Amino acid sequence: MSTNVATERIAVPARETASARILRSLNRTPVHIFLGIVAVIWLAPTVGLLVTSFRPRTDIQSTGWWEVLGTLRFTLDNYASVLNANGMGRAFLNSLFIAVPSTLLPLLVCSLAAYAFSWLRFPLRDTIFLIIVALMMVPVQVAFLPVQQLFAPFKLTQGFFGIWLAHTAFALPFGIFLLRNFFITLPRDLIEAARIDGSSTLGVFRTIVVPLSVPAIAAYGIFQFLWVWNDLLMALIFVGNNANYPMTIQVTTLLGTYGTEWHLLAASAFLLMFVPLAVFFSLQRYFVQGLLAGSVK
Repeated sequence: MSTNVATERIAVPARETASARILRSLNRTPVHIFLGIVAVIWLAPTVGLLVTSFRPRTDIQSTGWWEVLGTLRFTLDNYASVLNANGMGRAFLNSLFIAVPSTLLPLLVCSLAAYAFSWLRFPLRDTIFLIIVALMMVPVQVAFLPVQQLFAPFKLTQGFFGIWLAHTAFALPFGIFLLRNFFITLPRDLIEAARIDGSSTLGVFRTIVVPLSVPAIAAYGIFQFLWVWNDLLMALIFVGNNANYPMTIQVTTLLGTYGTEWHLLAASAFLLMFVPLAVFFSLQRYFVQGLLAGSVK
């Protein structure tokens, strides 16, 4: 008898724990349903574009992409035509030549500047930082014409160097602000210990600050790469040579020339968005950490 009572006393908390878990699951179900609906709405255009890019032209003109299960006919000719005949292959390489340096240069400059504003003492440090933060509120479009006129005498708009400088300059305020907010949350004891051990200023930055700040640096790198890769306006202004046009400009020329060639447009558009998607999903584990970095200490 006593054994049964003890067993019941032990089983009651287990039943209560299971019911509590079921209740929590039911409470979260509406949230999960809502997030699922949002995910489906967000993914539907991307999936449709991907499916359309692999379908033959005749199928695209006769049926919708959601009817692909009825035919199951796919082809790689769309991508072959776009890359070989319509200049998208060269434009793809141009986009890489523009985006990679335009991401690495701001990362280097912003990291060094944020480190200086966080851990170095110099006159008017806070005032200069406030001016940089204020520059975030100035639209970059107002500087396009003066910068273009500044670059013109040196012929910087004939290659990639001008757009590298432009993207780097316009990316500095936000990059310095974001990285500085993370750097100031690093443990002061580590910085002081490295200095006591004889490490130089750059040595502290290289051995202490950078390894501990990978999430914030990666998050800013994702932002900058996506902005540069998807940029159209700055490419039109600072890339004066047609041979150096990136994919964002080349797609617009396809739209004008092949307005009804949906198989070519779909392949070009998905080729344009594939690289940002790959970069984002490969570095997404750093993204949230970097965004939340510096929000609490």
